[in-house]
Amino acid sequence: MRTIAEINDKISRKQAVVLTAEELKVRVQEIGVTKVTKEVDVITTGTFEPMESSGAIINLGHTDPPIKIRRCWLDNVPVYSGFGAVDLYLGASCAVEVMDGEEVRERGGGHVIEDLIAGKPVHVKAQGQVTDCYPRATFETTITRETINQFYLFNPRNLYQNFIVGVNGGDRPLYTYLGPLQPRLSNAVYSNPGAIAPLLNDPDLQLIGIGTRIFLGGGIGYVAWEGTQHFPLQKRLPNRTPIGPAATLALIGDAKQMDSHWVRGCYFKSYGPSLMLGVGIPLPVLNEEVVAKCAIQDKDLVAPVVDFSIPRRVRPTFGLVSYAQLKSGRITIEGKTVRVAPLASLFFSRQVALELKKWIELGDFTLTEPVAQIPMERSFLPQDRWTEF
Repeated sequence: MRTIAEINDKISRKQAVVLTAEELKVRVQEIGVTKVTKEVDVITTGTFEPMESSGAIINLGHTDPPIKIRRCWLDNVPVYSGFGAVDLYLGASCAVEVMDGEEVRERGGGHVIEDLIAGKPVHVKAQGQVTDCYPRATFETTITRETINQFYLFNPRNLYQNFIVGVNGGDRPLYTYLGPLQPRLSNAVYSNPGAIAPLLNDPDLQLIGIGTRIFLGGGIGYVAWEGTQHFPLQKRLPNRTPIGPAATLALIGDAKQMDSHWVRGCYFKSYGPSLMLGVGIPLPVLNEEVVAKCAIQDKDLVAPVVDFSIPRRVRPTFGLVSYAQLKSGRITIEGKTVRVAPLASLFFSRQVALELKKWIELGDFTLTEPVAQIPMERSFLPQDRWTEF
């Protein structure tokens, strides 16, 4: 048995033994759970995947004379301005508007967030509500991350604990949040990195909670709350891993500390913009149960194969496939061999875990005790009642 305080003491003395989740799985096969528990202090997990339910809080600072912003665009991407006078929220999946006759580009909030993190200039155009204390009506300028007060990511839903595999059983191409799905089951796409993913290594969220310090976009972030669409009551295998979309987390972190290497705007053809984001979570080795759960292999994890050609919230599935099958590049659906590709970057997911491992080994990153657990009894409430007008 260990405590987080004991592990942090070893980290501060640069004596902590840290393995990535991938390294740990190999080590368990070599010497077993008990011996690994005795020798390892921290396990690092990581993912690099699209997380469109992300965004940035930005405070521009007051102008002279002051303005109460009520409409605003950053590089022609609309931002929400219904907060304080110069507080803004830039959504990662918000697309560029057509302004002044310009054509819509394949660009959105995720690209603007990436540019700001990279130190690039971003154009601001704002319209204000004129009041006695905010007499200015319009404002236009260029900002960088150095010229604004606050710039932090606050992401309502990241890190889906498992997800689906998308296929298309119809007769025309479909353009989805998983990318293009070709007709007649010509391809399949999955988005979760499987056995190296953060929440699949802590399936009941016994280690990860509100206040957990994480790697977020190349900087330090924290778990802020449960994520939207958090559904921990998803059906689970005997190993406690869910068979489909389950728990999610809301994350927060200072974007001024981040690195655009780990935060990248992206675009899905005929669907819209999004954000590729690197997230890593350290798991303290407190006991053998932690190691046993982290020893899970891709062959022990499954995801449902969902047919997007049916335009309903609940779509038919072709059953479950293991992540080992998915990572082989081929799955079989009704006797047909179907090519498979990951939406997450497995290479960059591994690099996130390795980068977090390096931070801990250097003593630059310590662990935190959660201040509260993530609720694990949350139901999913759909909007199934149709209203006719």
